[in-house]
Amino acid sequence: MIPQEIAAVDQIGFPILSVVIFFPLLWALLLNFSGGSHVREAALVGALTELVLTLLVAFNFQIGTPELQFAEQSAWMPTLGITYHVGVDGISVLFLPVTALATVLLLLASWENRKFMLKPYLMALLAAETTTMGIFAAVDLVLFFVFWELALIPVFLLIKLWGVGAERRYSAQKYVLYMVAGGAPMTIAIILLGLNYHEHALAQGLEQAYSFDFPVLLNTPISFQMQALILVLMGVAFAFKGPLFPFHTWMTSTLMDAPVAAGGLLVGFKLGVFGFIRFLLPLAPDAFTAYGSIIGVLALIAIIYGALIALVQSNFRKLLAYASVSHVGVAMLGMVAANGQALQGVIMTLVNLAVTGTGLYLLIMFVQDRLGSTDLAACGGLTWHMPKLGTMVFLVGLSFIAMPGTAGFTGEVLIFIGAFKANWIYAVIGVLGVILSAAYFLVWHQRGFWGTYTRKTLQIPPDASGRELVVGFATLAVILYIGLYPTPMLDMTSASVQKLVERVEQGATQDVVANGGPRHGHPPRPLSVELASVGAPN
Repeated sequence: MIPQEIAAVDQIGFPILSVVIFFPLLWALLLNFSGGSHVREAALVGALTELVLTLLVAFNFQIGTPELQFAEQSAWMPTLGITYHVGVDGISVLFLPVTALATVLLLLASWENRKFMLKPYLMALLAAETTTMGIFAAVDLVLFFVFWELALIPVFLLIKLWGVGAERRYSAQKYVLYMVAGGAPMTIAIILLGLNYHEHALAQGLEQAYSFDFPVLLNTPISFQMQALILVLMGVAFAFKGPLFPFHTWMTSTLMDAPVAAGGLLVGFKLGVFGFIRFLLPLAPDAFTAYGSIIGVLALIAIIYGALIALVQSNFRKLLAYASVSHVGVAMLGMVAANGQALQGVIMTLVNLAVTGTGLYLLIMFVQDRLGSTDLAACGGLTWHMPKLGTMVFLVGLSFIAMPGTAGFTGEVLIFIGAFKANWIYAVIGVLGVILSAAYFLVWHQRGFWGTYTRKTLQIPPDASGRELVVGFATLAVILYIGLYPTPMLDMTSASVQKLVERVEQGATQDVVANGGPRHGHPPRPLSVELASVGAPN
């Protein structure tokens, strides 16, 4: 039975998700007609309007139902069963406002240091917002893949044209090659899922011969062998994007050469992890359960390896690159646990990284603007002369290392509660990575912002400007809200997470003879359907 949806016209009166997706792109095109002296202001107005639209989606979201909401569907390529189908549920809805907020912060952070080809720069950033919104809202797998691939274009242009490193062109090409290498197996996986539905439709005499629609595919029997193949093909694509060890090697060079806009997006948004929880886990639950130990080992390696390498970095942007690998490992550990607490923790961790990771990267880039570097050799004692900027870096960093009372703590504590329920050995090893994360950030902050002022010039760098304070305080406000009062967001995610857990549990505890035979040699592991949210449905 195909899950029911709540149509956008019934819920809010107009196709709001289409507006949310394409408004930034339309606004980017309109920037060509704006005056040169006010193009920044025009871009900011568009980004703020987009933020209001996404908040409208969040405030009108119905809690307690796993159904897709604000749904829109129309034929796109009907002979192939490809549709324009968008919608959000508890797994995806929170990412719309955090994407819009991050775009506003990226625009503010780029306000003064982007003068070369300013209009194209702002247009590329808004285009990146459109593709990211499309990734979060797409329900048809072909539509999702289109947005997934289109997202490469603005990021490639941002790095190649406005990158800050000498190797920016090489980094841009490396980024695209890695992402294309991941996109190729995803293409095969989507085709295989469509052909699997086609065989089912012919066997059942269904009128619709082809479909790539996610809710339809969820209700189509998939053999264990097919699930295993989909897990490998899609898993590689999402691992590249994560980045998950050992597919992470593009991250360091890319982040070192990326401009503010591209770097903030790469640090903050872990679209590969979203792909795992949105599509791969529900489409291949039996295979995910059977081979979860392999993914879990990769996650643990990522956690420890990323944290250890970050600990010895002298440049903060390199530290953030390896810290991202470690954070992706933590999220994937929650994915492998696959119970209610862990999966809610994954969502909250991704939300936290979108806010905290982006905000921390921007604050560090403010240091880059003043000193010309984020290396420890250029720092030392900065807090004595830049107390506002140093304090904001410290406070936002506390969420990055998941201190209690911050947004980072909410997600990680849920992940480790779920991980201890599923496999306490994995959880204990994962906790070591959390300890190392505190070490690498606090050591770097102590060396870079305290101690003796090491600058050889007599010129004292200025403290944070009003615009930079807005970026810092906006980031801190969201961090504290999520950290101190996460219940509304947990309530929004609970019903969809419960439905996902039930699907994984059902697949893990029942024979799949009808879907291709029993999984001999792959005993199911116990899962929990308890939810962390107080408002979770019974």
